[in-house]
Amino acid sequence: MRFPRASGVLLHLTSLPGPHGSGDLGPSAYHFVDWLAQGRQSLWQFLPLGSIGLGHSPYMGSSAFAGNVLLIDLAELGQRGWLDAADLVPVDGLHDTHVHFDAVIPFRMERLARAAARFQALASPDERADFTAFCSRQAGWLDDFALFMTFSEHFGGRPWNTWDAPLAWRDAKALALAAAEHAVRIAFWKFSQWCFFRQWRRLRDYAHARQVRLVGDMPMFVALDSADVWARPDLFQLDARGNPLVVAGVPPDAFSDTGQRWGNPIYRWPAHEAEHFQWWIARLRVTFERVDLLRVDHFRGFESCWEIPASEPHAIHGQWVPAPGAALFKAVSDALGPLPILAEDLGVITPAVVALRKAYGFPGMRILHFAWDGEEGGKNIYLPHNYEHDAVVYPGTHDNDTSQGWWDSAPEGMRHHLREYLACDGHDISWTLIRTACASVADLAIHAMQDVLRLPGTHRMNTPGTPQGNWSWRFHWNQVHPAHAEGLARFCHVYARLPVTESTPC
Repeated sequence: MRFPRASGVLLHLTSLPGPHGSGDLGPSAYHFVDWLAQGRQSLWQFLPLGSIGLGHSPYMGSSAFAGNVLLIDLAELGQRGWLDAADLVPVDGLHDTHVHFDAVIPFRMERLARAAARFQALASPDERADFTAFCSRQAGWLDDFALFMTFSEHFGGRPWNTWDAPLAWRDAKALALAAAEHAVRIAFWKFSQWCFFRQWRRLRDYAHARQVRLVGDMPMFVALDSADVWARPDLFQLDARGNPLVVAGVPPDAFSDTGQRWGNPIYRWPAHEAEHFQWWIARLRVTFERVDLLRVDHFRGFESCWEIPASEPHAIHGQWVPAPGAALFKAVSDALGPLPILAEDLGVITPAVVALRKAYGFPGMRILHFAWDGEEGGKNIYLPHNYEHDAVVYPGTHDNDTSQGWWDSAPEGMRHHLREYLACDGHDISWTLIRTACASVADLAIHAMQDVLRLPGTHRMNTPGTPQGNWSWRFHWNQVHPAHAEGLARFCHVYARLPVTESTPC
């Protein structure tokens, strides 16, 4: 699929300002859309919208379908009468400069529980009807998710395959009895998902009215301890006790000498093929209810997966095993139509991976931080003169240092190559790379908010391979000045990256 030439900003919602310890779907999200529109930015890219998992990562959530209830705007629940003013007063431990998850999670979850109880007591007939319709429409995943989260809490957060066997292995009679016993908490989880989807739909409509399209992010794999694996263990390579036989990761690369062992279970692909990829069709259908474009993480894995024996502590002793990417994307596109997907194709990319991406018209990613290694003859694929139109270019992503932090730690040879290539002195490197991305032939250019604000490496979002200390960065509106939006708008004008209604269609 060819995308109109456009520009956008990468910012996860938790990084937004707000009074309750992390960004959410409240007023700052709408203000950010307005700011993007002022800067003629057509795209807002964020990280996965599902619940967070190990290390507070949005890539290890408890469901491939559910939204992150920590993003719910509590003030809006107060406006509906489900929270009172005292509920909305911030408590100690909620910070403006970073997300302190150990304080944010209990604060927000307690408020959501209060709101759910008051909804049950005070909701209007229209609100109840909308909630009931949502539960019916999303029942294919919502029922299992609400059960999973309730049972997970009941068993103290233990992995599902350590629960009482009848519930772990979904005995119908045991599930019915437990569902009746825990009906209030199951209703809470459904209520929370309704609130998330309802608030998200309103934000998406607001963005569309201002010519801003939303770019989501879908992890290829799901967590072992998730509603997805509990509900459909037959779709994953597990042993008789529900433990993974092999786990996902990548071999040694620029980020790690021992590779990355993510630990996610790997799909039992024949089972997916036997049911014509219905699980994937359902997953992508729900995802595209929220977003307009979708970055698919680890696209490489759809051509072949790096399978690591579950007994191995590192990723070194794995092997590439073929995956049915072509059949999967054909089934999904037949069911849903053309797929507005951006392929995260970083790392070890073979001709077969490139062929799969191009067969379905998915743009690949180009990272400017990776361009300046001095490869002889200027053959580095990340150098702008090697780009094709079907690409999305970033100075750096959420997995990279900020551009200023990257520059500060770059070896002199790399700096020399960049200065020579771009005919610059390295001053204001963040905006030099933003301009370079915008000037390239790549149809899409997306810039991390940290680079727009010229922030150093202390504001990095994630360091791959490190299990703690990530995902917590936030900014203040007082860091954002008129010149930021004006500069982005100027680049969009000079390099023809205006919103669709202001530009000539491709």
